[in-house]
Amino acid sequence: MFNFFLNNSAIKDGHYYITDNDYNHIKNVLRMKVGDQLLISADGVSNLCKIDSFTEKEVIVSIVQANYQNTTLPIKIYLFQGLPKSDKMELIIQKAVELGAEVIVPVETSRSIVKIEEKKKQGKTERWQAIAESAAKQSKRVSIPEVISPISFDKAITLAKEMDLFLVPYENAQGMISTNSALSKIKKDMKVGVFIGPEGGIDDKEIEKLKDANAEIISLGKRILRTETASITALSMLMLYTEMKL
Repeated sequence: MFNFFLNNSAIKDGHYYITDNDYNHIKNVLRMKVGDQLLISADGVSNLCKIDSFTEKEVIVSIVQANYQNTTLPIKIYLFQGLPKSDKMELIIQKAVELGAEVIVPVETSRSIVKIEEKKKQGKTERWQAIAESAAKQSKRVSIPEVISPISFDKAITLAKEMDLFLVPYENAQGMISTNSALSKIKKDMKVGVFIGPEGGIDDKEIEKLKDANAEIISLGKRILRTETASITALSMLMLYTEMKL
């Protein structure tokens, strides 16, 4: 079932009025018909709806079942991602949204190969946000996660201090005992940050700064993972733990 994002200002007389790109997508791309059902995620709530009619510029739908489903995790995950090369960031954003992250924070680290010019950051961030929206539609999220503009490592540290729990997978971490201990601290409604280094990893000075920010150094296993694999693994681990335990 297809999912679309609106806000409650689109409701008139108990109906949603869908316009612009979503109107074109529903009518001309998906070729949906009167009576077809779809999901409308509005202001953090998912509603099951059906198409009542089409006008020249609008799709008019009514709510069949309010609060149809809630796909939001019981914690708010911030993914701090060291900027990777090539188009890996796009893959990471897509998978992070599917796995439940609420905020994605691209971070410029000392070992980041990619350096984004200041004048290009806005355009890059807008593209990443569009990828997040597409992934949120596909995975039936009830809201669109935020991708913020790339920030420096020091600014990331400042933001990390706002987390209730801050996890840093690190290749030199000893075993899974620390991972199990860190996961056991997770409680409902926590803000949980996860910091993933870029291709070159996290250097020693950065690790010390992360520890000073009360980071929990954890392991993702005995194998060395690529940055995109580490992000997916860490988020999958958090998703599984919270879905099972909270």
